Amino acid sequence: MSCVACGETAFRSRFTATDRLYRTTNRSFRVVECASCGLLRLEPRPAPAELAAYYPENYWFAPDRSAAGRLEEVWRRLVLRDHVRFVSRALRQAGARGPLVDVGCGGGLFLAQMRRRGFPGLGLDFSREAAVVAWRQGVPVVCGSLEQNPLAEGACAAVTMFHVLEHLPDPSAYLIAAWRLLRPDGRLIVQVPNASCWQFRLLGERWNGVDVPRHLVNFRASDLDAMLACAGFAIVRRKYFSLRDNPAGLASSLAPALDPMARRVRRLTESPVKKLGKDLLYLALLLAALPFTALEAAARAGSTVMFEARKRL
Repeated sequence: MSCVACGETAFRSRFTATDRLYRTTNRSFRVVECASCGLLRLEPRPAPAELAAYYPENYWFAPDRSAAGRLEEVWRRLVLRDHVRFVSRALRQAGARGPLVDVGCGGGLFLAQMRRRGFPGLGLDFSREAAVVAWRQGVPVVCGSLEQNPLAEGACAAVTMFHVLEHLPDPSAYLIAAWRLLRPDGRLIVQVPNASCWQFRLLGERWNGVDVPRHLVNFRASDLDAMLACAGFAIVRRKYFSLRDNPAGLASSLAPALDPMARRVRRLTESPVKKLGKDLLYLALLLAALPFTALEAAARAGSTVMFEARKRL
């Protein structure tokens, strides 16, 4: 297959890895580097039917009614404020009017918080179960892709994609579709794992951001710079730290068996005492990861990168 960024077919093998987090398969997958631009990708790419098997039914977050579930939802709302502030600032400074479209919205937690700040939004997701959860929160969600959405061109104030592009066989198609949806003063907000981070340099294939076989592409910040420019965008700002993602990513890289989401997805049977013990260990590891992740972000080498981009007309 050719590189999704430059079209080059030649590549160099970098490493093999397997699904460390959700353990949907024991297979090993090869990650290669484009011989021309250096973009990392899965090679060969799994067929669509095969790839679907690597996404568990409850892959996205949905709170349950247990005490632990309610506490996790409080935590997620807290750390998601990072994203909410970033997008709110972009919309206020741009002065764009119209709906916000969140691609890969899951259960709609981000959109629900944006609506409370006065920004109406619509979600897009492939999961019907996620859409049902979002609708219960008062968030309208359409099941489908960005390339085939029900909105008119030039209708949206913003399009957001948090950890979406790395899952796509053709990320450029989504960037072009976003350009068409946006108003002239609209904003695109994109977040991806950053393959030029310190964590990847230290941990290699054990870095959580690789996440084979679900991540088909592993972007460096410079890779997305180039792809956004090709799709007709100019970058307004970048952010290399996410309170929700960076510390948790390092904690899950070091101890994937403790990751609360992974344990729930795998439906592990745990006694209340064992569950509490693992949750506390994971929390301690997450808090210990904060200083390192803040330092790497300050050096513009954070494990995620978030872009705000505007249309070039």
